[in-house]
Amino acid sequence: MNSIQSDNPRPSERLLTAIGSLIFLSRWLQAPLYFGLIVAQGVYVYHFLKELWHLVEKAPAIDETTIMMTVLGLIDVVMIANLLIMVIVGGYETFVSRLNLEGHRDQPEWLSHVNAGVLKVKLATALIGISSVNLLKTFIEVSTKQMPDHVIMWQLLLHLTFVLSALLLAVTDHISSRTAVAVAAHSPKTYRSNDDGDVVEASSTRQ
Repeated sequence: MNSIQSDNPRPSERLLTAIGSLIFLSRWLQAPLYFGLIVAQGVYVYHFLKELWHLVEKAPAIDETTIMMTVLGLIDVVMIANLLIMVIVGGYETFVSRLNLEGHRDQPEWLSHVNAGVLKVKLATALIGISSVNLLKTFIEVSTKQMPDHVIMWQLLLHLTFVLSALLLAVTDHISSRTAVAVAAHSPKTYRSNDDGDVVEASSTRQ
């Protein structure tokens, strides 16, 4: 009788299993969001080519400052595109489904050890780079035209906020990794640290 009951789960257990499966499948709702970011990246590519064409077309007639400002704008577009790639590829791999790129010759180096903590730090670092480019553009504009002091002050404060946020995220991720290692060291189970710095249960050697 007991074996028959174990083979036929109760309705409540089947309901909980169905709810869990539905919640797990809900991760695919994020897929259209990443496809939308791919479209946004295409818009940035169009904008980049348009600005590059204007730069080449007007090259004989523009001064060095204008060239520098245009190039910084192009760099800004490239860095935003890099940020989009990290969000699209890293976010999809982390929160939706694996991309199965192991062994692929074009696999990004950072993708092999990406997780939620690493992705946050990389995104914060990318934001610092974008903020640095915009801050440099502002300093160059100051030398050519008048600009209110509060504009520079707020951009500088925003940049420092990005830097501080990245440092705090990196420290938090480091503390979390060390805590996980310490917990694993005092656990009766056997754990090991993989190449990504994550703590995983070691495979048993007993047959």
